[in-house]
Amino acid sequence: MNRILASARTEFFIALRNRWITIAVAMMVLFSLVLSAAGSAPTGALGVDKLSVTVASLTSLAVYLVPLVALLMSFDAIAGEIERGTLSLVLTYPVSRAALILGKFTAHLAILAIAVAAGYGIAAIAAMAADPDAIRGVPALLRLFWTSILLGATFIGIGYGLSAFARRPGAAAGLVIGLWLVLIVLYDLGLLAAIVADDGGKFTTDYFPWLLLGNPADAFRIYNLAVSDATAAATGLTGAANSIPPVLALISILVWPIVATTIAWLTFRKVTP
Repeated sequence: MNRILASARTEFFIALRNRWITIAVAMMVLFSLVLSAAGSAPTGALGVDKLSVTVASLTSLAVYLVPLVALLMSFDAIAGEIERGTLSLVLTYPVSRAALILGKFTAHLAILAIAVAAGYGIAAIAAMAADPDAIRGVPALLRLFWTSILLGATFIGIGYGLSAFARRPGAAAGLVIGLWLVLIVLYDLGLLAAIVADDGGKFTTDYFPWLLLGNPADAFRIYNLAVSDATAAATGLTGAANSIPPVLALISILVWPIVATTIAWLTFRKVTP
């Protein structure tokens, strides 16, 4: 445990020196404020408090921004050390590769938690200042916070795996951006096209829900919107998948970080500096 914490401390100060903490916090705060203002318009029509509607808007933000921040922090974690020649030096110390991965993971997850807390906190303050009843949305905001951390943990693990696989920062950067586009943007478009082509057939009824649950971003969105008071904000594939039990989406959210980090560790074991 001491070795994991020592590795985490080193990685945290490297991220602080490279301005990653500042960049991540600034991105989350800026986009959270914009979405908080833009997403407050339908409050009266939905009949719910301002913070609950803000949480629904922040859910859409988190699906895009949290994985992107996680991947941008993690893509260089292993490939960068290989290119700089520091990995061979680190591995001469009495620290296992698992401890090294967990140390990096702890540091990057802490940075992500700081950024998410800052963004959501600013949005919550703005909502409470405008609506005295917004306090009712605090449980939904807390649920969004910890599920966002789990979503980020998944993509941090994925980023490590791609970093170890690519072994070069340039190649790793291309892989993580491509993966983000596929899982966050193109995946849902492909499912939507398949549903239209299927026209209510076997794919829509039998395979579509499981394909949604297999994508950590979609599972995150389904769970948060399914248990939210502002369910009218659910649109697109998430609205079409409202028959999926939230507990299945929660299981997907909980399992994915473990799977992603394990795959990253297995990939890292095969890396030779």
